Amino acid sequence: MSRKPVLYTVFAILVVASLVLSGCGGKTTSGSASSKVATFIWTQDFDSLNPMYSNMWFSAVTQQLWNCWAWVFDENNEPIPYLVTEMPSIQNGGISADGTTFTLHLKKGLKWSDKVALTSEDFRFTWAMHIDPKNTVASAYPYDKMTSVETPDASTVVIHFADPFAPWIAMWKGLVPAHILQPVYDAEGTLDNAEWNMKPTVGCGPYNFAEWESGSFARFTINDNFWGTKPKIGEIFIRFVPDDASQVAALTAGDGDLGTFIAYSDIPKLKAAGINIVTQPSGYNEGLFMLDDTANQKGSPGLRDVAVRQAIAMAIDREAINRDLLLDMTKVPASFWDSLPFYNNPPLQNYAYDPEGAKKLLEQAGWVDSNSDGVRDKNGVELELTYGTTVREIRQDVQAVIKQQLAEVGIKVDLQTYANDLYFSQEGPAAKGEIDIMEWSDGPTGFPDPDIYYWLCSEIPTAEYPAGGNWFYTCDPELDALIQQESTQVDPSARQATFSQINQIFHDKVYWLGLWQDPDVWAVGSHLMNVKFSGVTPFFNITEWDLTGK
Repeated sequence: MSRKPVLYTVFAILVVASLVLSGCGGKTTSGSASSKVATFIWTQDFDSLNPMYSNMWFSAVTQQLWNCWAWVFDENNEPIPYLVTEMPSIQNGGISADGTTFTLHLKKGLKWSDKVALTSEDFRFTWAMHIDPKNTVASAYPYDKMTSVETPDASTVVIHFADPFAPWIAMWKGLVPAHILQPVYDAEGTLDNAEWNMKPTVGCGPYNFAEWESGSFARFTINDNFWGTKPKIGEIFIRFVPDDASQVAALTAGDGDLGTFIAYSDIPKLKAAGINIVTQPSGYNEGLFMLDDTANQKGSPGLRDVAVRQAIAMAIDREAINRDLLLDMTKVPASFWDSLPFYNNPPLQNYAYDPEGAKKLLEQAGWVDSNSDGVRDKNGVELELTYGTTVREIRQDVQAVIKQQLAEVGIKVDLQTYANDLYFSQEGPAAKGEIDIMEWSDGPTGFPDPDIYYWLCSEIPTAEYPAGGNWFYTCDPELDALIQQESTQVDPSARQATFSQINQIFHDKVYWLGLWQDPDVWAVGSHLMNVKFSGVTPFFNITEWDLTGK
C-alpha cells in the first residue's frame, strides 16, 4: 500500500545540497561494467529487505535486484519463467485437472550468491516460514492457502491446496535462503530479529546487497556468482530523498539516472531537462476507501449508510480533480480493476458529478440540517467524517477540494494527514479503523491477477489477528462469498463473471471510490539505455540496462 514518504524539510535541503556537492554515488559511464554506477532516486526508505516482512513497494522492487521470484513479468505484464523451466499449466501437467496441485520444475545451475545451490528446499522453507505463527510476517497469503509443499528432489516443488487456487500467479514473490535462516530459526524460534532481514548479504539475483544506511542510501553490486546473465551496470546506488521536490532537483541536475512516482505537475519540468517519462500500468488506482464497520461500530454512523456513500460519490467532481490538479494527464477509474479485463463485463458507468442529486438523496435518507448549522444530521447524529491520507502534496490538494465540495451538500469533513510510515503501519490510524474516509493508491493483491482477498470478513484486524488487511472493516456476506468463490474458479470466463458481480457491489455500495488511474510513472535519465518496465516486476530486464557516456 505504501506509495510515498515524508521526512523533514531541513533534511530535504541537506540531501539536495549533497547531491550537488558530493561525489558519493556518482556514475562512471565508460569502461567495464564494474565501473558503471546507476543512481536511483527513491522517495521512501525501506522498512525491511526480507520479502516476508514487507509489503512496501519500494522494498519489493528493490528486492528484484538481489533476490529472485519463481517467475517475473515482462513489459506487457505477461509471466516469464525465471527460476522455473516453464510456467505451470494444465496442458503441461504443472497444474492438476482439479486445480489443487502445482508442480514446479527448477532450472539447472541455480545458486545463491555464496555458491550454495538454490533448491526445492528453499521453496519449502519459504512456505514454512510464512505460515509459522512465530514469525510476524507482513502477510501469510497466499502461502496459508497451501496445505503442504513437497520436495521429491532438489529441482522439483509440489504444492498442494485444499481447494482450487485461481490466483496462483501471486505465489513465490521472493525466496529466503534455508541454509542461512534455518539455523537462525532453530536457535531463536523466529526470524523476526534475523540480521538477514536488514542485511541480506546472501541473495540469488544479479546484484548483491552491499550496504544500507537508513535515511541516506543503499548500494547493490554485481553478484559474481549469479547463475544468469551478468549485468552491464556494475552498481546500483539508491539515494533516499524526503520528497518529490528533492527527487526532481536530483534528476534535473543530472545527479540521478532513475526516479519514480513522479507527480504529474513535475512532468513538464523533467521533460524540459531531457528526462524521459515512461508510464506502465501496474494495477494501481488512487481512491477513497469507506469505513463501513457495522459489527464493531468504528467510525461515523453516517458512513454506514449506503445513501451517504452514494451521495459522496455524486458530490465530488472527480473529472475536475483530474483536469485541474493532474493536468488532464490521467482519468477517473470506473473500477478498482480498471487496468484489467475483469471490470469490463459489463462495463460500469462512473457516478456523475451531481451535487443537487446528492442533496436530494441525503434528504430522502433522512439526513437534514435540523439546527441550521450547515451540517446534516439524523437521529441526533451530525454527518461529520474524518478524511485521512499521507502528506503527499497532491493528496492534500485533493483533500481541500473534496472538503469544500462535501460541505456544499451538508457533509462536514475533518482533514487529517500523516507521515507515510505511521499511516500505513499496522498500528496506525487506518489499520485501527480510526479514519472514516481513507485515501491511497491500491490495486489487486497479485496484479495482474485480480484477486482481492484482503476484503474478506476474516481479514478484519482483531486482537488475535492484528495483521488483517481489511482496514475498511467491511463485512458484506454477499461480497465475502463472491471473493471466496472467485479464488477457486479455474475457468477464466466463470471467474470474470464473478468479478463482474463483485465490481457491481463495489459500485452500488460505494465501498471504494476511484479518483484517478495511477500507473507507475518513471523518470529515466538520457544516459540510461535498454530500459523496459513491468507493472509487476519493474526490473525484470535489469541485466540488459546500460549507461552511456555523457
